[in-house]
Amino acid sequence: MKVYATDAVWPSKTVYKYANVEGKKIFYREAGTQHKQTIVLLHGYPSSSHSYRELIPLLSGRYHVIAPDYLGSGYSDRPNLGDQKYTFELLARYVEGLLTTLKLKRYSLYVQDFGAPVGFRMLLSNPDQLDALIVQNGNAYLEGLTPARQAFFKNANEDKSQTQQDKLYSFTSEQAIVDKQYLRDVQNNTNVMSPDSWTHDSHFLQTRADRLIQVQLLQDYYNNLLDYPKWQAYLRKYQPPTLIVWGKNDPAFIAAGAKAYLKDVPNAELHLLDSGHFSVEEKPVEIAKYIVDFMDKLAIKNKQN
Repeated sequence: MKVYATDAVWPSKTVYKYANVEGKKIFYREAGTQHKQTIVLLHGYPSSSHSYRELIPLLSGRYHVIAPDYLGSGYSDRPNLGDQKYTFELLARYVEGLLTTLKLKRYSLYVQDFGAPVGFRMLLSNPDQLDALIVQNGNAYLEGLTPARQAFFKNANEDKSQTQQDKLYSFTSEQAIVDKQYLRDVQNNTNVMSPDSWTHDSHFLQTRADRLIQVQLLQDYYNNLLDYPKWQAYLRKYQPPTLIVWGKNDPAFIAAGAKAYLKDVPNAELHLLDSGHFSVEEKPVEIAKYIVDFMDKLAIKNKQN
């Protein structure tokens, strides 16, 4: 499908910064500071803001772009597991703290994978700060998860046995990240997936403590499913301008989850891409064009109102 958007513009230089949030260092990538509209890019598992290294330059000529590493991921601090339990509530709190530190009062959110539960928690805390919502393989509906996937998250949360923890821990290994994450959905086109992606992720998952942070988040993930009704209620009440760009070849977060958004935000713009879970790795230009086109139409609509 051809994507119509205005011509590309020169990108702004991406810079790499840290902010102090509640005494912890939170790393973030920033570009396009001269622009008024801010887009915050929230990454998924098992990655970091590095996953947006190709998308940021495609957007930064037009928008102010912020892409943080969650607490416990990437270059951000990772408090000791003995002192800190990692939950999605915690991740959202630190992203909110970052945006407050940067004095960002309004923004659009791009959410993918883990980014959805982080982003929706932010929206429930500050429902009036959102300009637009951009969803890329980020679930807010049970329809987006097969029964087997729902059972997986339920078991991860409820089964505290060592056997279950060992199983979750195995998913954080370097080979699992390569085969069960990045290459899983591109078996017939593996050359589209940069080895930089899993090499970067693996660097930050070298120690047992690093990997157990992600295990704790996998254990907490079922609480997101329980919170879906709250997120859906937010969408129904506030009707945020919503763009959905969803990789339809994702067997984990299936395309039915994209279509389910239309129940609560019927005016959302939906595009199913010929890509998988890591669509921003496969089709960053196509996604950027959809975003630019969507934001342009939104700007025109806002002027008319």
